[in-house]
Amino acid sequence: MRFMAEPRRASEGGSMHSPYLMMNLLSAVYWFDEALQAALKEAGIPNVSRAQSMLIANISAGEHRATRIARNLGVTRQAISLMLSELEARGIVELVPDPDDRRARIVRFAGQANDTRRAAAKALHYLELKLVERIGLPAYHGLRDAMRMDWGDPPRVPPEALEEADSEAAASRLASIE
Repeated sequence: MRFMAEPRRASEGGSMHSPYLMMNLLSAVYWFDEALQAALKEAGIPNVSRAQSMLIANISAGEHRATRIARNLGVTRQAISLMLSELEARGIVELVPDPDDRRARIVRFAGQANDTRRAAAKALHYLELKLVERIGLPAYHGLRDAMRMDWGDPPRVPPEALEEADSEAAASRLASIE
């Protein structure tokens, strides 16, 4: 039995289908990111890594604290600091003193990077409109609403779930809710 779908680029075409929701969510993220990266490149913005692209999307969405960006991306504060240093050296972002907390700094697009901010915001808006065209408004609203819900802390998978003798039976139980 195959436990993981093969990673692929969204640009390889075909449906984003895996028996695992997590892999489908990841494919959807890649779909957005590849289109965002292409739009930024077309706007003359230097290439960024996927992780940097996700960081830029957070800043474009109004997040300005490195610790919250790290939490949103599921990475350490140190990893975000490294990415911010790289983007700051390229003139894309700047770290400035937080007027409300002298010990902290806030992240914002550098003055010369306003084109980056605008291009990212416009591209993300356009991509959502394209998604509505492709999957329909009801499916879009359902997806958006589900993603905005608080799912709570990640659950602990009990040992007996990992020891289940027939993993096909578990898969069929999941398939039965579709």
